[in-house]
Amino acid sequence: MKYAHPATETQHDLLDPARAQAFQIALGQAPDIEAGSPLPPFFHQLYFWSPQPATDLGRDGHPRLGVGLIPDLGLPRRMWAGGRLGFAHELRAGVSAERHSTVETVVHKHGRSGPLAFVTLRHEYRQTDRVCLTEWQDLVYRQDPSHDAPRPVPPAARKDETELRERRFDPIQLFRYSALTFNGHRIHYDLNYAREVEGYDGLVVHGPLLAQHLMLMARELIGPLAQFSYRAASPLMEFETASLCRHDTDLWVRGPDGRTVMTANAVPML
Repeated sequence: MKYAHPATETQHDLLDPARAQAFQIALGQAPDIEAGSPLPPFFHQLYFWSPQPATDLGRDGHPRLGVGLIPDLGLPRRMWAGGRLGFAHELRAGVSAERHSTVETVVHKHGRSGPLAFVTLRHEYRQTDRVCLTEWQDLVYRQDPSHDAPRPVPPAARKDETELRERRFDPIQLFRYSALTFNGHRIHYDLNYAREVEGYDGLVVHGPLLAQHLMLMARELIGPLAQFSYRAASPLMEFETASLCRHDTDLWVRGPDGRTVMTANAVPML
């Protein structure tokens, strides 16, 4: 079933350089972004917060379904499945911008684990009267897992990389990222919730944070980006070492057991 009448939302924000500098520090970079500086790809996620009162939050820390853009789907568990970005112009720090958001599709399916809902959000980012960036975010909503149900086996990751960088995460990094992106999802900072309610082995590294590292790696090795797409395959725990891999325009994250955590593809600017 498709959601036939998408909601829309427009937000305005001043892209504060101080927030971008704080994120650079969290990423281990020198904080050199100033007013007028072009923002690195995906740094727009630091802006356009949508704070809600505690009464409008779900148990997981995200806004309750039915509050804001996404309708009430009757499914409690939220996962970020992936996304796509099209870069037309650089966003610049210290300059006002606006985001136009739409629920593009909501599709209901029934999988082996029960009912699922696939939601695609479309965001258009404008600055100085032109579209700079278009982003699609793919979210999945599902029921709580049964603790005695077998876990899905993720596919094995490629091993033909020409570039490999290892990355470790810790609870402080996850907290900083959650704070800078105003992401209240408890799987990233509440260990008891992550284990006992959602069935993870530990704190979960944000999917967009992994995508951010792949995007910065792609820009460094390939050049300015025209498009970037990524897809999550399995969660990464904060106690695991991630291998960030690249072969040509393909990038991926490999877990320490050889599984695929995320796949991505970068299209360079011509």
